[in-house]
Amino acid sequence: MRNIAARIMYDGCKYHGWQVQKTETTIAGTLEDALSRLVGHHVKVHGCGRTDAGVHAERYCANFRISSAIPPERLPLALNSLLPPDIALQQAMYAPDDFDANLSCIKKEYTYRIYNSRIRNPFYSNRAYFYPQKLNIEAMKQAARHFVGTHDFAAVRSVGTETKTTIRTVYWYEIEEKGPITELKACANGFLYNMARAMAGTLLYVSEGKILPDDLPALLEKKDRRLTGPTVPPGGLYLTRIWYDGSVGEMFT
Repeated sequence: MRNIAARIMYDGCKYHGWQVQKTETTIAGTLEDALSRLVGHHVKVHGCGRTDAGVHAERYCANFRISSAIPPERLPLALNSLLPPDIALQQAMYAPDDFDANLSCIKKEYTYRIYNSRIRNPFYSNRAYFYPQKLNIEAMKQAARHFVGTHDFAAVRSVGTETKTTIRTVYWYEIEEKGPITELKACANGFLYNMARAMAGTLLYVSEGKILPDDLPALLEKKDRRLTGPTVPPGGLYLTRIWYDGSVGEMFT
């Protein structure tokens, strides 16, 4: 069987996250069903991360093994005819036999989008977090600088999955205003459970004056989730960029 790497895009509103579950509709389960129908044998899909229920992906990588003779360049059109309109295979290619979408991933960027306006916009429902208070962008930027670097991020993760270590390296945390949309972009070598959403919630507490920007280092050091900001809703979170070595990496440039 050949190992296929695929670039995927999806709207997570209707799905209970990425990972296959027995009683819930998920992104991976939907892809596996469509792929199995297409190639005539069961296909197991491995993803680059476990996005939660309601989280979206503009760029997502998965790999799977198939015995079908369908060339990778024809897979998007063939598979998309069997997928719902909120999931799309963008590109596919043969990958090295030892390639794994999760283990081979070098770093990821998540973007949290906030719709900052006094009046909500129905078209951003479940696609950006409606936040009617004026944001203190400068204070948020000052605080976000403290996320950058190698730290123990236990203070901004939710308990729910086992992990060998809560230490991660954040390469950048950028905040950009685009009209009423404010984007919080975090790039790291890995993310803990709900880490991106808890970081965003903590910065909202900074904006509200509940946490001072320069309090962040001490809060991270205490490793106490109760002392930082809330886990904001999933609808505003997107996986926006991922990095790999070699030819698979070129597919995501």
